[in-house]
Amino acid sequence: MRIRSVPHSSLLLILIVASLIGLPLLGVMLNGQPIVPYLEFPPLTHHVQHAAFSWPVFVGLALLVAAGLAPCVWRMLAAISSRPKPTTETFLFPTWGWFGVLLIAFTWWLAWNRFPWFAAFQPFTFTPLWIGYIVVINALRYRVTRTCLLINRPRFLLVLFLLSAAFWWWFEYLNRFVQNWYYVGIEDFTPSAYVFYATLSFSTVLPAVVSTAEWLKASKRLNRAFQSRTEIHVSHPALIGGIVFVLAAAGLAGIGIWPDALFPLLWVSPLLIITSLQAMLGRTTIFSGIRYGDWRPICLPALAGLQCGFFWELWNWHGLAHWEYAIPYVHRFLIFEMPLLGYAGYLPFGLECLAVANLLEVRDGE
Repeated sequence: MRIRSVPHSSLLLILIVASLIGLPLLGVMLNGQPIVPYLEFPPLTHHVQHAAFSWPVFVGLALLVAAGLAPCVWRMLAAISSRPKPTTETFLFPTWGWFGVLLIAFTWWLAWNRFPWFAAFQPFTFTPLWIGYIVVINALRYRVTRTCLLINRPRFLLVLFLLSAAFWWWFEYLNRFVQNWYYVGIEDFTPSAYVFYATLSFSTVLPAVVSTAEWLKASKRLNRAFQSRTEIHVSHPALIGGIVFVLAAAGLAGIGIWPDALFPLLWVSPLLIITSLQAMLGRTTIFSGIRYGDWRPICLPALAGLQCGFFWELWNWHGLAHWEYAIPYVHRFLIFEMPLLGYAGYLPFGLECLAVANLLEVRDGE
């Protein structure tokens, strides 16, 4: 396997890293605040005082999310309720997929109980749970198409594990400026133990979301729902990309100044920065397909992010080492530990996962 030499790829990576790291710090400095608390490691200090729940903000954001999702949900429900075309080919669930099922069941049992003999390993159940999920979701894809990342592109999947660790460390860094989530049960970890535990857990994020998106691509009904739909043609994509970059950069810098007001941009701005830089450099983005009416590269990753988000929150719920939330204005109606409207963040997050995975142009077997 080798990484293809792509024009401007190094420049693109440098710009993305510099933007995601530097812009929030710039906002803090422009606001006249010291940057030292934001660089604390492990991040234990709570220096952001969050606003209380607000019905007007909650209702306004709920209506905004509902308006954005309504067309996609309508098309998806129509496709799911339609009669599928008959097929003559069926496959059994692969034998190796049952290993993932057993791993999930056994680790889940251990994670939600407190056995004295397992106490030393209790904080480390998150990673094997998600290894099991990745195996199962690849097996579900393989059952339909007889292809999956685990079998046909194992090296690409391995690279995703490595990239995923760095990818989620970025979000941990961005969270320092809004402090919407924090970890419980890690107080006794040394910095080195914290890095080891966190990196193991973070490494499963991209493989899980990308594998889930690949499974959803195998659905004929979902393909019908989001293929050959409204075409949107954008003139001067480089110019539009430049404008979007400026706005997204301002928003990302703004979270260091107004963390409560701009906290949703934690999930939106990184996606806009990545895709706007790609557009400015003449690269293909995950939004490129809409010019031909193909909305699958947008809708399916969003659904994948939401599906993974459900299981993240479920398996986090009774874990010993787990995260909890402190979200301004909308912290109510919890599903597990996550407020109801917080799940909307998993939709753009799914797109970000695919956008980052697409930065890897890998050819297996070389």
